[in-house]
Amino acid sequence: MSDGNTTVVPVSKLVPNRSFRPGVWFSLLRVDQYVKNLFVFLPPFFAGRLMEFQVFGVVAPSFIILCLLASGIYVINDLRDIEEDRSHPIKCLRPLSSGEVSPAKAKALAAALFLAGFGLAAEESLRIQSGELFILFFGYVFINVLYTYWLKRFAILDITIIAVGFVLRVALGAVSSAVFLSSWIVLMTFLLALFLGFGKRRDDLFIMKDDAVRIRKSAAGYNLTFLDAAMVMMGSVVVVAYIMYTVSPEVTTSFDTDKLYLTMVFVVLGILRYLQITLVEQKSGSPTQIFLKDRFLLVVVAGWVLSFLLILYVK
Repeated sequence: MSDGNTTVVPVSKLVPNRSFRPGVWFSLLRVDQYVKNLFVFLPPFFAGRLMEFQVFGVVAPSFIILCLLASGIYVINDLRDIEEDRSHPIKCLRPLSSGEVSPAKAKALAAALFLAGFGLAAEESLRIQSGELFILFFGYVFINVLYTYWLKRFAILDITIIAVGFVLRVALGAVSSAVFLSSWIVLMTFLLALFLGFGKRRDDLFIMKDDAVRIRKSAAGYNLTFLDAAMVMMGSVVVVAYIMYTVSPEVTTSFDTDKLYLTMVFVVLGILRYLQITLVEQKSGSPTQIFLKDRFLLVVVAGWVLSFLLILYVK
């Protein structure tokens, strides 16, 4: 201000450009969501072979490739949903919807991620001599792109596609490690993903209330009563399926132990805690963030892993 005249300075000049902050790019890439890709290690884990260095070494590259491709999908999703995210009380803070990263830079980043991911996928497929591996990577990206641009508009189908994505992660781990993919692992992975997916949809509906349908078209097919019932049903089915898995003759014979049923205590506690977080505390928007921040769940998961390892690996 000078001589009674006010000079208006654009806000963009007053606020420094934060798009180069590492945290912004980590948020855009959804680095915290990489936890989901640990599902690729489940087949060798349940087969009792995860401790073999050679097996771990062939699965780890698939984990890295999956992270690259998943980040590319997240960027594409945020580009597609910029306007919708700006109307959401939490998603409006994402790098693209908040304006911290420009769409042009995001598109360039997505292209680089897909090129790197598919390039490494092709190289890894040749290394282990398995064309099926590349097909699974391609299928994972394909169904997620369909989900981003079309399938997420349809209630129930949107949750199903998310669950299929988790099954594909498990399949990638099985192919990478040359481990037989048990129908039990596929079944429990699919059911657990449905359970978590319904919780995520419930959070969207609860937060947005009357605006939920406008923000997400699939919300028209949901209400809190349905989602609460669906979560309780799927949680119950997950527990029953896990118990059946631990006492099935093929599993007890394969692992030479009948003690795996003891680990179901942690599964029951984990499902109950997640239901408590969802239905009582009304927080289920990000299963990954809940897992990373909730101490009770962390202890339960750690207890399950340790008990499983002790029973399975220590004879």
